[in-house]
Amino acid sequence: MSHFSTIKTQLKKKEPLLQALINLGYVPQEGQMNIRGYRGQTVQAEMAVKIPESGDIGFRWNVNTKAYELVTDLDLWQQNIPVERFLSKVTQQYALNTVLSATADEGYQVSERKNNLDGSIELVVTRWDP
Repeated sequence: MSHFSTIKTQLKKKEPLLQALINLGYVPQEGQMNIRGYRGQTVQAEMAVKIPESGDIGFRWNVNTKAYELVTDLDLWQQNIPVERFLSKVTQQYALNTVLSATADEGYQVSERKNNLDGSIELVVTRWDP
């Protein structure tokens, strides 16, 4: 029998998380919705990626940790990468989006971006002071 698994994260802001999922090619939906699992079981989440003919991927707010947690039925996981790698990629994109937003707020622009072979991302940001 299958069941939902919950994985804690350090993802605390909604907008960078939504953008991270979009950056990775997913189409996230916002709002209270049911995440589908084995034999029609559901669980509530505030953000979801609906996966046809599989279990959905959801993120819900944990008031105790003040962060989103991933919720999905791991027995129905059919992504081309393991859930740990998926979460690692989401976290990397989340961090990138957070940095880009913070630097833009401070008046910086990205002058160089390099995606390295090891999967890391290097940014060079500049700002012209008047």
